[in-house]
Amino acid sequence: MRFWVLAGGLLLSGCGGEIVPAARPAAYVAVPSAAPAPTSAVAVAVKGQTAPRLIAQFGPPALDASEGPARKLQFAGPICVLDAYLYPAKGRGEPVVTYLDTRQRDGGPIDQASCVAALALRQPAGR
Repeated sequence: MRFWVLAGGLLLSGCGGEIVPAARPAAYVAVPSAAPAPTSAVAVAVKGQTAPRLIAQFGPPALDASEGPARKLQFAGPICVLDAYLYPAKGRGEPVVTYLDTRQRDGGPIDQASCVAALALRQPAGR
């Protein structure tokens, strides 16, 4: 019985058509990555600021937390929340804002420029 199964398999393996050579791989084509999100002028203006300058601009922070050399200042207003993360430049010097995040009070997204403007408006004139 085994003989007939093997013989049938060999006979069937000969059927089936022509041998097609393997396709050559296509030449490498560089796929452009997505363009980085444009950075708003407001974000650029806030980045690089020190804690005293942020406090002068937005008033006392709702949260001031430090961990090692890092510091997080959170400014909250009726419309939005801004988190500013400050780190020393090159491991030394006064910490400056290197990253910021904004969100609506309910956690939804908000344009950084709108949030920064709303927080700045709540400060009395002549700070």
